[in-house]
Amino acid sequence: MTAPVFLTEPGGLAHDTVVLSGPEGRHAATVRRLVAGEAVHVVDGAGTRARCVVGAVGKDRVTLEVRDRVHEPSPTPRITVVQALPKGDRGELAVEVMTEAGVDAIVPWAAQRCVTRWKAERAEKSLNKWRATAREAAKQARRSWVPEVAGLASTRDVVALLSSAALGVVLHEEAEERLAALALPTDPAGGIVVVVGPEGGISDPELAAFTQAGAVPALLGHTVLRTSTAGVAALAVLQARCGRW
Repeated sequence: MTAPVFLTEPGGLAHDTVVLSGPEGRHAATVRRLVAGEAVHVVDGAGTRARCVVGAVGKDRVTLEVRDRVHEPSPTPRITVVQALPKGDRGELAVEVMTEAGVDAIVPWAAQRCVTRWKAERAEKSLNKWRATAREAAKQARRSWVPEVAGLASTRDVVALLSSAALGVVLHEEAEERLAALALPTDPAGGIVVVVGPEGGISDPELAAFTQAGAVPALLGHTVLRTSTAGVAALAVLQARCGRW
């Protein structure tokens, strides 16, 4: 089994000694029960990975000695999933599985037919949950890059995102083209943006705005997936086709 991965902030791997404290330190010391001499990896969420050896373990902190560092370039093309807000805790599920599968960015979207609404304090709390889920899932997947989880987007924001993408895709059950057969961009600049609609589906005005921005409606398959699982299915198809997998 590969070494466990812990997360520090960008720039936290600049020195030859790394101290894990706070929640990461407690997890390392009391949950993982690291011992002196054990090998671990520490990542900064922005591509840098340090291979380390445990030097000392305290009650809620672990001191690590850095043996070497590598910087892993971000995958290309960049893949962003615009995720309409699902009901209940399915939003965190979507973030978790997409992060494990390698998504680069997730954009929560307040679609017209969303049952769930993020307002006032709930918006900040829900966004923090999505970001915390992405961090934990990235560690579980042993990723060097933690995907960006953007702030809540309106339909106008999504239109702007699609307009600048090398390829914009809207998953739609009535689309004629299959995602697996879409022509991929030759230039990765701008990346790929995939839009996943809510439980009630993407409205006609939203679909019209997205296609006018250059997005292509695409079909995943003959079955209709939940909004919380459609994104990871699309991500898997695109990563395989782009050579990222």
